[in-house]
Amino acid sequence: MSNLTAWERMGLVHDKNRPTVNDYIPAIFTRFMEFHGDRYYGDDAAIIGGIGYLSDTAVTVIAQVKGRNLEENKKSNFSMPHPEGYRKALRLAKQAEKFHRPIICLVDTPGAYCGIEAEERGQGEAIARNLYEFMTLKTPVISVVLGEGGSGGALALAVCDELAMLENALYSVISPRGAASILWKDGSKEREACEILKITAEDLTRFGVCDKIIKEPEGGAQNAPEQAADSIYEYLVEAVSRLKAVDSGELTERRYQKFRKIGMFTE
Repeated sequence: MSNLTAWERMGLVHDKNRPTVNDYIPAIFTRFMEFHGDRYYGDDAAIIGGIGYLSDTAVTVIAQVKGRNLEENKKSNFSMPHPEGYRKALRLAKQAEKFHRPIICLVDTPGAYCGIEAEERGQGEAIARNLYEFMTLKTPVISVVLGEGGSGGALALAVCDELAMLENALYSVISPRGAASILWKDGSKEREACEILKITAEDLTRFGVCDKIIKEPEGGAQNAPEQAADSIYEYLVEAVSRLKAVDSGELTERRYQKFRKIGMFTE
């Protein structure tokens, strides 16, 4: 595994050439058809959702969208979903449950959008509803953190049976800059915060949050996107095959116990 620091990995995941879901979806899934809208307010370009085939298995794909340039980022709101994005994701997840399709979530966001309009439309409720509903879905749910997994905006698509992370991906309750601003009232100390937050794939595997680390090419996924996509594909094919064989009752109980064990506490 990589011996890069968390700060060095942050540089890799912020590289404008790092592959996004717009690269991975056509490389991993065939016959992908995108669906739009949450049936309450509208569509959200920060989350792509639809149906495709993983090998010969029909799956529902829900993915957070990062852009490679300013125009792409403006279209996807810099990968910060609005409430309608999370409600679209839940609509597609419930549809997948109805037709017994496994759900693949691709996570890559600095966090949910916290603007006034998002709060007015119930951002907190939308995220909380996803946490609640995804916990009891009677179909396999697999989440892969591709780059950034920021706070509740990422967790809303990461209540799953298995959580995988690309080798250089990061997954955190708050951004390092946000943590530095709270801890030291100084956002410039984000590099120090990045190291103490324990947000790398290895850290999270040790804590029991991450179940699988997917190896990246030397220097990051941006150096060999096809190789990175192949690694994700191989993991997903194996995981879907294995989880499809589990009874739905046992599946939801395992998922519940997985999240019950996360964290350290005393009573």
